[in-house]
Amino acid sequence: MINTLHSQLEKYHMQEAMKFNHHVQQQALGDGDNDRFWTWHIQDPASQRLTWNNPPKSVLVIKKIRDASLRRPFKELCIFLTEVKNLIVYVEKKVLEDPAIASDESLVAVKKKFCTFQEDLDDISDRVDFIICLGGDGTLLYASSLFQESVPPVMAFNLGSLGFLTPFNFDTYQSQVTQVIEGNSAIVLRSRLRVKVVRGCSEKAFAQDAMDEMGLIVTNGDTEVARKTMQYQVLNEVVVDRGPSSYLSNVDLFLDGHQITTVQGDGVIVSTPTGSTAYAVAAGASMIHPNVPAIMITPICPHSLSFRPIVVPAGVELKIMLSPDARNTAWVSLDGRKRQEISHGDSITITTSCFPVPSICFRDPVNDWFESLAQCLHWNVRKRQNNLSSEEEEEEC
Repeated sequence: MINTLHSQLEKYHMQEAMKFNHHVQQQALGDGDNDRFWTWHIQDPASQRLTWNNPPKSVLVIKKIRDASLRRPFKELCIFLTEVKNLIVYVEKKVLEDPAIASDESLVAVKKKFCTFQEDLDDISDRVDFIICLGGDGTLLYASSLFQESVPPVMAFNLGSLGFLTPFNFDTYQSQVTQVIEGNSAIVLRSRLRVKVVRGCSEKAFAQDAMDEMGLIVTNGDTEVARKTMQYQVLNEVVVDRGPSSYLSNVDLFLDGHQITTVQGDGVIVSTPTGSTAYAVAAGASMIHPNVPAIMITPICPHSLSFRPIVVPAGVELKIMLSPDARNTAWVSLDGRKRQEISHGDSITITTSCFPVPSICFRDPVNDWFESLAQCLHWNVRKRQNNLSSEEEEEEC
């Protein structure tokens, strides 16, 4: 359905997919091999566009659960999509079971046209052309978690308490949705992290966890030991912390197989550029534009004051394990969900995913990002200095 976008998604690798066009031109300036001139052409982030080969036929509408204030926007949007735009609308079953929606008799006729699905049970990855989110940033994070591979383009309306990832205002939703359906919208590819949690556990412990559908059994012939691998796609961050323990967390951090440091403190955050404006910035990290190909590592209240946040190239492989002399276990959460305990012998492997989240922009990636900083963080807002009068200027001289 999508012209240039899907080819980008399938071939996405962070050393080339975050839009560094390595068109390197060499011009010999002399006879020696060192006498060369290199020119790097970097693609303008604002030039990324969403176009369609054929008009979209289906849309997934994600609504924040148990929020009565979203009943009217949800109703108006779904009527517009089904009756005006003649689109097939997919809605999660639990959204229709929400009391605010289930009790609305005016939605009865519209709900009959919906296609419903259930998280972790139904695969809709090849049925949806694009996604519309109604809510806050958490709604977009949830939409991302529904797709473990290619993600349809996401249009997010700011109807929550925060708006870093939701640039659209619902007041003019009809014209904005129409523009997206007609194509040629600006888009930003938000990189995700591919996370593997490998657990070493006994047969008995594994049997208790056997209901986890993300699990993959790996055995080494030993009937007493099984290793279980769970894989996730993460848009914001992976957080490893000390959990309920009063002791410092003590985990070893490896980069491409080499141990680079041991993290002692409350924990560590591994985030994408999108996640840099979430937990990471609250822990003292810098803010990184989503188009920058990078992974950020931010300690949480480190025991060593010299341990500052660092940025590593996208595509490297990070591994986190409990240190051999750690006094307690650790806990890991992924975009604030799937929280689980990490013990000795377990490992967390993190690298850049091949499947980013294509996020539709209101204007373009640069303007949208700085607008979100100004609105959400009041970034660089301060009382300005007064101008000096001519007499004051003379006194200064």
